[in-house]
Amino acid sequence: MTSTTLTTFLATGGPALWVIAGLSVVTLSLGAWRLWELILLGVWRRPAEDGSTGATPSDRVACAAVNALKQPEFDREMAVNETTRVAKAELQELRRGVRPLELIAAIAPLVGLLGTVLGMIEAFQALQTARNGADPSVLAGGIWEALLTTAAGMGVAIPASMLASWFESLSEREQARMEDIAVRVFNNTPRAQPDQFQAAA
Repeated sequence: MTSTTLTTFLATGGPALWVIAGLSVVTLSLGAWRLWELILLGVWRRPAEDGSTGATPSDRVACAAVNALKQPEFDREMAVNETTRVAKAELQELRRGVRPLELIAAIAPLVGLLGTVLGMIEAFQALQTARNGADPSVLAGGIWEALLTTAAGMGVAIPASMLASWFESLSEREQARMEDIAVRVFNNTPRAQPDQFQAAA
């Protein structure tokens, strides 16, 4: 589709179609950005058994738990709180961009419906003005143009909703992994005593 054809197509649907086109660009940009961010965060890497590599979110939580348990000034509750803080930060990074995608999935059909309603109003106003001389083909063309925005809105909302659900499922999977590794670290790692650190020094 050439730029001229695309401009003509967008002009056919009116302002609502332009808004939907903008939302589609935002959806694609958010999807690509979040995909790249998740790759960098190590979502698809295999977690290490001991969490020592720090290459995945669960590895980083495991490292935080081990380091917190090694701190002589931390009791167990403080170590848990520190691990929870790190886990929450990791989850926040994993869930970035999900809310905007959910918002786009919610408003894109509404914008399309608004465009359809406005287009239908315009078509029936033209029919009323023409009275007995109305051309059915012109009316059908006006209705087709009006319905175009609803289809476009759904066409943007569906992939946006799918992306949001996929990213949310990835974050839930990583959350389960982080909870699992944190519990295993706290249950299996003995608490370091201050006198042990003094002896080592």
